[in-house]
Amino acid sequence: MTVTLRPATDHDLMAVGALHQRSRVATYSSFLPAEALAEPTGEAMGRYWVERWAWERDTHRLIVAERVDALVGFSYVGPDDEDDPKTGLLNAIHLDPAEQGRGVGRALMVDALDAMRDRGWSRAVLWVLRENAHARAFYERGGWTPTGAEREEHMGTAPTIQLRYARPI
Repeated sequence: MTVTLRPATDHDLMAVGALHQRSRVATYSSFLPAEALAEPTGEAMGRYWVERWAWERDTHRLIVAERVDALVGFSYVGPDDEDDPKTGLLNAIHLDPAEQGRGVGRALMVDALDAMRDRGWSRAVLWVLRENAHARAFYERGGWTPTGAEREEHMGTAPTIQLRYARPI
């Protein structure tokens, strides 16, 4: 079945949140404790996306991937959080767990890079959890390389180390 990419609408945001939570639990449960992934719920994550989109819709791009009217993934891009005017930030690519390995993530990444190029950015960056070997390999296959920068953020109660990756556009 074909995957369709399209700009998200306000009606998609609760489903984006639910998918975001399912993706996090499926992907991170092998290295984060269950209590760190219990919150937020899919509904709370949906409310988070409703609020975030209200603030960032003019500067960011939220794309959803669908198969036969079912949301199966999304990407989120915007300006670099370090205020480099020539750099775009790939904030997220999340997939329904059943979609991993089916080309949806790759399609979302290619689309995100094209959108960044269209905005005049010449470099793309992202942050990925150090323990997420699957995502790191995915990005490295897509031409991303670690910059050496790290940051610590909490996911629920669990501290996580994130690595910064970059690539030319």
